[in-house]
Amino acid sequence: MKDQSQYIHPDQLCVGLYVHLDLGWMDHPFTFSNFKIKNEDQIRKIRALHLKQIRYDPLRSDTEPLLERTMPVPKSAAPQPVKQVDPEARSRRMLALNQLVQNCERDFASDAHKVRNMTHNLMAHPASTRKDAELLVDRMLNSVITESEVVLHAIGSQQSQNENYVHALNVTVLALMLAKTMDMSVEDVRELGLAALFHDIGKAEGPTNKSFIDMHCELGARAAQQAGFSERIGKIILQHHEYVDGSGRPKHLKESQIDPLARLLVIVNDYENLCNPPNPADAMIPYEALSYMYVSTSQRYDGTILRLLIKSLGVYPPGSIVQLSNGTYGIVMTVNPAKPLLPYVLIHEPKVSRETPVIVDLSEEPGLTIKRCLSPIELPADVYEYLKPRKRISYYFIKKTEGDAPESAPAANDTQPAKTGTLA
Repeated sequence: MKDQSQYIHPDQLCVGLYVHLDLGWMDHPFTFSNFKIKNEDQIRKIRALHLKQIRYDPLRSDTEPLLERTMPVPKSAAPQPVKQVDPEARSRRMLALNQLVQNCERDFASDAHKVRNMTHNLMAHPASTRKDAELLVDRMLNSVITESEVVLHAIGSQQSQNENYVHALNVTVLALMLAKTMDMSVEDVRELGLAALFHDIGKAEGPTNKSFIDMHCELGARAAQQAGFSERIGKIILQHHEYVDGSGRPKHLKESQIDPLARLLVIVNDYENLCNPPNPADAMIPYEALSYMYVSTSQRYDGTILRLLIKSLGVYPPGSIVQLSNGTYGIVMTVNPAKPLLPYVLIHEPKVSRETPVIVDLSEEPGLTIKRCLSPIELPADVYEYLKPRKRISYYFIKKTEGDAPESAPAANDTQPAKTGTLA
């Protein structure tokens, strides 16, 4: 499409014009370089940039520019000081946020490697491996349960030979985050975490044919008990494919016969399998996976727990590819628990290096919302190359930030778990 942009003098700006600021991202105070003017404050900020001319798009504007180059200022309206751009402060904040993300991804990779070693060593060295697993789960439990500002963050990971261990860690992270929303004892959360970590231990050895897969729940429960885990952890592993309507395996149990922690585990396990199946071509985007579970297979699950999962992940779960109301594409990175419709989004901003991308908190962008979710193949080629959506989506804990740097973590006993649901 031919560029329809035209140029006007700054005095001709008015609300409703769609403008393009031909400046570097660090050289102006707006989240985007192109946007529709919504108020007089934005006009003041644009004029404070002292540009000789401004490019605008007539086709995307709601109105025409002012004809007069001098815009009268009402006597009652005293001019407000315009906060000048501080490129260094803006850069520091962006670098701090990206460093937090890099630390999150590094910790996930490190823990996935630990899970791989534990899975290999559980039967040969049960005592030491069990101790390592308990330490890992306790550390994760302290992060997610005792710190109120910890939320889920999406991590893109390539498919690899370690995908089974990534799956186990994903399920554990999701289970612990879901447990955060429920009235559960620390001991219940610990046993849930250990069961989630080793829920597929029955697949660790042996052929991967159908009959073996059908047996892996029983093999896993037996392995857990032989390694010295509690009887309940073995029971949860045994039941992690049982559905409340009796259609699960291996025993076709119904709701009252299934351990409450197993009813939680089966939900997060199914969600993770829908997002990250063995064949990437079959993968659902997170938004689709939640919709499918709620609309098509909800009879399988404990309805209270399923609704809490949807609430925990938000309307647009981390990893979802979205288009914003201004046409910009992005990837949802982190849930905003207080405002599930307004998560943190990594946006396509070609003027900014992909090494330190722009991550927008939609709750701080008035009028900017998510327009729709889409699949990777729907992205324009240049956007796909910039965003680089991965074939697999993983999750890990990240602490929300305020100001120019991450908050310091509170002591473990400073904050009590949130209690918005009950596991009966």
